[in-house]
Amino acid sequence: MNNLARAVLNKAFLLIGVILLLLIFAISALAISARFADGPSVIFAGGPLETGELVTGPEPDWSFARDIDLIELQLIEPPRSRILWVADYEGKLYLNSNYMGGLRQRFWKKWPAEAEKDGRAILRINGKRYERHLVRIKSGDAVEGVTREFTRKYGVTMTPEEVEEEELWLFELAPPRTSDNGDIK
Repeated sequence: MNNLARAVLNKAFLLIGVILLLLIFAISALAISARFADGPSVIFAGGPLETGELVTGPEPDWSFARDIDLIELQLIEPPRSRILWVADYEGKLYLNSNYMGGLRQRFWKKWPAEAEKDGRAILRINGKRYERHLVRIKSGDAVEGVTREFTRKYGVTMTPEEVEEEELWLFELAPPRTSDNGDIK
């Protein structure tokens, strides 16, 4: 290889390296800025859900969620939010987290384990916020119906066997737990 070809090749590698560094910097900046935002972006977890009316009072009729594809969910601890699928089954709301048995869970999906540890959460749908408590569902009558509803709604196959094998985690978005004096725990 002559000197001219070597110089062109070196400049091309340098240009590719600079472009890759700029891309990494831009993605990192977006990820960091999302952590301070009111809610998640499509790709990155966001900060606490701060805007929107906080709905209190009796348990809502969740049937409207049948027409909602994506919701925003913030865990209280740690206070990060994300965009998730939701299903309404027998008047209750459910979330899922798939691919829990592989490497993706260990490196990408931390929220399910955090939710299982401290289930306090805030749900935002259509600009309204609801305090909830995430309860992991591992077995029982609801598993078949909930997996069937996710399959119907999103066109992906979810089965009770995946729940049993812990490949698919299901959470009920239950009302918040309260102490004897009415404070949320």
